Amino acid sequence: MKDEATTFTEIDNVFDALQIPDERARVGLSAAITGEIRRRGLTQTQAAKHLGIKQPDVSAIMNARIGGFSQERLERLLNALDLEVRIQVGPRPAGRERAGITVQVVESF
Repeated sequence: MKDEATTFTEIDNVFDALQIPDERARVGLSAAITGEIRRRGLTQTQAAKHLGIKQPDVSAIMNARIGGFSQERLERLLNALDLEVRIQVGPRPAGRERAGITVQVVESF
């Protein structure tokens, strides 16, 4: 199984190639939700109850089928998992052709 850093790098490359960097945020947020559910050892049914959504919605998030989820909704689900969501704006990283959106999971702020 690949680590999260590799997965996020691959996601970045796909979205850069498709020129849709704004989707990167929703995919990154759904990956953070999935990671937290797994870290806690929750079943999809338990996670659904905790998040106040239906189990099929948890399955969709965990399988990156997020077409029906806005960025704001995913942020609220992260908050329901007691995770803080912060948005930071800064200069384009060196080596990147254009500015984009990156989701980074951190241990603390």
